[in-house]
Amino acid sequence: MLVRGMGFYLIKAFVHHSLWMKIFQHDPCILEFSLDHLKDCDFLPLFELFMDIDDSLIREVDIHNKTLCVMNGGYVLALLRALNKKLRAVHLNDLSLEKGFLRDLSKRGLTCKELNLRSSHLRQLNVTGSFIQLQTLNLDFNTSLTSLQENCFSCMPILKHLSVCATRVSNLWTTAAALSKLPSLIELRFQNCLCCNNTGHCPKSSAQRAQDNNWSGYYVRASSRHSLLINQPYSHSEEMFLDTSVIEDASLTENAHWPREDISEDYEVDAPNGYQELSFPEFLSNALNNFDLLNNNVPVHPWILSTEDGDFSARSFYSSQAQSLDDSGKKKYLTHHPSPICFEKHYRDYIIASLPQLQVLDNLPVNDTDKESAKFSFSKCFEYLPYRRRKKESIVSILNKRETNSSGTYLCKNKRSSLYVKSPQYHCRSLGAAKVGASAWPLLHPLSTSGYVFGDENKSFRPRQFEYNPSDSGLMAFGTLDGEVVVVNHENAKIFSYIPCLGAMNSVLGLCWLKRYPSKLIAGSDNGSLRLYDVQHWQAAVTGRNCNASGFAFDDFDQLTSVHVNATDELFIASGYSKNVALYDINTGKRLNMFSDMHQQHINVVKFSNHSPSVFATSSFDQDVKMWDLRQGPFQPCFKATSSHGNVMVCFSPDDLYLLVSAVDNEVKQLSAIDGRLLLDFEISSTGSSQNYTRSYYMNGRDYIISGSCDENIVRICCAQTGRRLRDISLEGRGSGASMFVQSLRGDPFRDFNMSILAAYMRPSSKSEIIKVNLLASNDSSSDPSEDETYLPSFGMGG
Repeated sequence: MLVRGMGFYLIKAFVHHSLWMKIFQHDPCILEFSLDHLKDCDFLPLFELFMDIDDSLIREVDIHNKTLCVMNGGYVLALLRALNKKLRAVHLNDLSLEKGFLRDLSKRGLTCKELNLRSSHLRQLNVTGSFIQLQTLNLDFNTSLTSLQENCFSCMPILKHLSVCATRVSNLWTTAAALSKLPSLIELRFQNCLCCNNTGHCPKSSAQRAQDNNWSGYYVRASSRHSLLINQPYSHSEEMFLDTSVIEDASLTENAHWPREDISEDYEVDAPNGYQELSFPEFLSNALNNFDLLNNNVPVHPWILSTEDGDFSARSFYSSQAQSLDDSGKKKYLTHHPSPICFEKHYRDYIIASLPQLQVLDNLPVNDTDKESAKFSFSKCFEYLPYRRRKKESIVSILNKRETNSSGTYLCKNKRSSLYVKSPQYHCRSLGAAKVGASAWPLLHPLSTSGYVFGDENKSFRPRQFEYNPSDSGLMAFGTLDGEVVVVNHENAKIFSYIPCLGAMNSVLGLCWLKRYPSKLIAGSDNGSLRLYDVQHWQAAVTGRNCNASGFAFDDFDQLTSVHVNATDELFIASGYSKNVALYDINTGKRLNMFSDMHQQHINVVKFSNHSPSVFATSSFDQDVKMWDLRQGPFQPCFKATSSHGNVMVCFSPDDLYLLVSAVDNEVKQLSAIDGRLLLDFEISSTGSSQNYTRSYYMNGRDYIISGSCDENIVRICCAQTGRRLRDISLEGRGSGASMFVQSLRGDPFRDFNMSILAAYMRPSSKSEIIKVNLLASNDSSSDPSEDETYLPSFGMGG
């Protein structure tokens, strides 16, 4: 029974009349009520009606709206709560619902069994109210929703069905951790089968479709996260297998491709690079025009695609070119409206392994074979806990074992004997693994980039590059877009030293501390200037005392991008937007040599080794990384290694055994520093963007690597020994909803599982900020981040 657009006294009479007719016919009475076009003046009579319904013989009430709801959000909530336990389903698709409505809804909850919510203001799912009757939750097309918070489902104890299609949820680790709090969850969806509206498995099995002679299959492919392409192997021209109810649904016709919405006053939603908006007719037209891309003009079953590696991720079947349909491999099905999480490699296996009670994922049933396969894939591609720990332990248990000196051994085999050798780092690493495993939400703490400088009580800076001090665990230097160099105590966020721009305004792109003289650093700017500073001499700029210090100037290096000092603090090298590398003598201040044409394109980063003062490596956008030795001259490299894309940077492992090479669009590899052999490909998913510049560094000595890219808001942490992914760190703008990206990053050389990230906002007017990340502490920690250091010293390899 649908009630809409009637006078409210007539509505009341109509409801009672219909109720008695239903009772007379022995039918259950379910009232369906639309909120479309209701105004504030309609509230009081509706509220009276709904209060009467609570005591009536009406069994259940469904509330929905499809067009603009102009009624005050507080009134809408009052109407919903007036129905009490008679409220069955709530479908609110109004993008104009204000933030106050969502805040009240999340804090106080509802008694409904089914909730379909869509709002442009929903960025993080952080629910604390009571939803104890809720069994189905649909959050599809909330294009501002980026993450699920740790306890967002703790108030939904019997939630069984969840759909989160076409959102911006992307982090496997936090998402799976949040979903693990749902003991009753059996159906989950981040992307949907083309013919399915609900979370359950597709009603048309592959066998049924294969027997249907009138079937014409659609399957969806994408070249990257940024574009979609439908190919139609279409042999029966009269009918197409496409559920028209899906198309006619307003929520889908507005989102027949990657969802997009206008930028609101408070929230920003960025369309991906390369995004092209298509109407649904254009969408179908493209599908028909791309018919000839297929190798075989035969219908392709939408549930089955062959693949050699058996990877179930969306990216594996969203490929830029049509693939052969005859390959052998595992079954996979094709979907549309995927959230970004679907593009992660082994996404399906990770979710199934993390949620063993799951029965349906993305409209595809999960059977015992899938679960066994997922466990194998998880153990192969992911680290459950750091340092290969297999189960979570309490910190008390680990400390007790350390005191009793138990379980601190590992098996060491050699040719002569098998011995149990004590590992001095075992307990420390176990402690770190326990703390990292305690929460999927690490502590993120923005470092203050403003402070007191003499003459300016609250001077603000725009950081562009930063480096930890190699000797003092509390100091960090960062260069700014305005040519300044600031040394800050990152533990208490106080400025230690300030060096103003001494020439024309420029950006500091290169910074490198001296190792034997840790108060000195080299700073290079994009205008070519190179200077040596002693930061202790510049403390006067903070205190206000007379300051006569000035940096020692070297010969300029035009269009500089990188500087690095050798192991003995005698030499440093510089590179930039050229094919040349300059060598300088720090003691004399002279430029010793200009090595020309070392690459075919510009050399973005150059690095000396950590222990050999004459050995350095260059990385260029000509796709080559080269190792050089000054003792052999610059004419022939020691070796050359080639990447598939232009190389953004290279760095040595702390012990100089390995080279970590980062090329454009997440191509990260570990090479032998002896001969350049490829030792490990981290196989990070690409985005398809040629401007996605990737940077990677070591963390915890050389145990782990951290990698981030300038088109993404994610930092990935991988084991440097196996390549298995440990964790992803997602960056989100504070309060404004602005998208962020990774500009640079460094592992803390003094603290395991700590790093800092230079993050920039997509908005040109927004400032960059340095974000400190502590994986040993939880993001919900109530303690001051500066006081909760959770200090664990680094121990290098092993464990």
